[in-house]
Amino acid sequence: MRLATYASVSVASILIFIKMGAWLATESVSLLSSLVDSMLDVGASIVNLIAVRHALQPADHDHRFGHGKAEALAGLAQAAFIAGSGAFLLLESVGRFIQPQEVSNSETGITVMIIAIIMTLLLVGFQTYVVKKTGSVAISADSLHYRADILVNLAVIVSLVLAANLQWHVADPVFAILIVAYMSIGAFKIAEQSLDVLMDKEFPEAERWRIKEIAESHDKVINVHDMRTRSSGATSFIQFHAEMPKHISLAEAHDIADEVMYMVEEAFPNTEVLIHQDPEGVDERRDEFSESG
Repeated sequence: MRLATYASVSVASILIFIKMGAWLATESVSLLSSLVDSMLDVGASIVNLIAVRHALQPADHDHRFGHGKAEALAGLAQAAFIAGSGAFLLLESVGRFIQPQEVSNSETGITVMIIAIIMTLLLVGFQTYVVKKTGSVAISADSLHYRADILVNLAVIVSLVLAANLQWHVADPVFAILIVAYMSIGAFKIAEQSLDVLMDKEFPEAERWRIKEIAESHDKVINVHDMRTRSSGATSFIQFHAEMPKHISLAEAHDIADEVMYMVEEAFPNTEVLIHQDPEGVDERRDEFSESG
């Protein structure tokens, strides 16, 4: 995860310098949109780097569930970065509609965009690997806006070709506005994903049913109920009540709970599982929201 944050900051920093040169040569507003996006990528990735370093700190006396939610906070910061850049580019594009401007040195801009696409593809590939390994919300959010960058760079190439070869100068601000729309969708998705973590959203229903099936596959577990699940950074938390035969000893119930815990942890890596043992048929208050558990 740390290496992924270092890689994103490095790639975005390099792209800023080469896009800056290309924009000065072409004065293309769509290329400017890509430049601004890369500038914000650096800011967002630095926030990500700090958040991931904090999130990977082990649990301590004051934070017994760890520091994983720092990742979600970084995701919200990234969404704000993207939304702010979108507002700036929208204003710039409207100005170009009012006063169209010829794009020059389009070959330079196209070459730079191709280089940017190759570098971003390599970065996204590495980020995808890291997300699969860790489930990191922060790296996933970072990867989402770098995926958007690939489409942004492709759109810039198309706008430069149209403006230079067909004299469609209006294509430049049009593509810039389309880029803004795409960035806005990405910002919304990142913010939604981050808020889900901060608000302790439950696992998807299919995963909750899978947990229930795994636990009830143990021959001494009669029923599972009152299940609660949530994620915090790379770590997830699962807790539920497990009904067991009422005649068994407390020590045996403890051993059964440990066996079920290991079964669930094997199916759901990077989780902490807490099981409350209930005697069969006990009359108790149950969670009305945990139909699947």
